[in-house]
Amino acid sequence: MVKFTAEELRRIMDYKHNIRNMSVIAHVDHGKSTLTDSLVAAAGIIAQEVAGDVRMTDTRADEAERGITIKSTGISLYYEMTDESLKSYKGERNGNEYLINLIDSPGHVDFHLKSQLLFVLLMVHLWWLIALRVFVSKQRLFFVKPWEKGSGLF
Repeated sequence: MVKFTAEELRRIMDYKHNIRNMSVIAHVDHGKSTLTDSLVAAAGIIAQEVAGDVRMTDTRADEAERGITIKSTGISLYYEMTDESLKSYKGERNGNEYLINLIDSPGHVDFHLKSQLLFVLLMVHLWWLIALRVFVSKQRLFFVKPWEKGSGLF
C-alpha cells in the first residue's frame, strides 16, 4: 500500500533540507534495479516480497525482455524517518519526512555513454547549486548589507 500522496510529496518539496537526490550507479548485474526496487518497497509503492522481481524502473519493453536497464529512470519517493533514527543527525531539517529523488542508471558497457551523461549532468547540477549559493551570498554581502546599514549608496 502506498504510504504517501502527491500532495505530501509537493509539500515536502518546499523543505529543501528534507530532499535527498540519489543515483544508483554500478556495473551490470550488481543489483542496481534490485536496490531501487527495495527502496521503492520501503516507500510502500510495491510489496517487499516482490522487490527485485518487479524492476519498477525498467519501463521499456526491451528492458523487460533483456532483463537489463537500458535507459536511466527517475522516481520520487516519500520516506518518514523515526525520531530514534534521527537523534544523532545534526543537520537542518523540517520534521521527519523526506523526499528521495532516485535515478536508476544502466550499467552495461554498451550503455556507458548514457551513464556517463547522467553522471556529468549530476555534477553540473551540483556545481550549479554551489555557484548559486556563492552568488547569493555575494549578492547579500554587496547589496543587502549596505542597504541594511544605511550606507547612502541606495
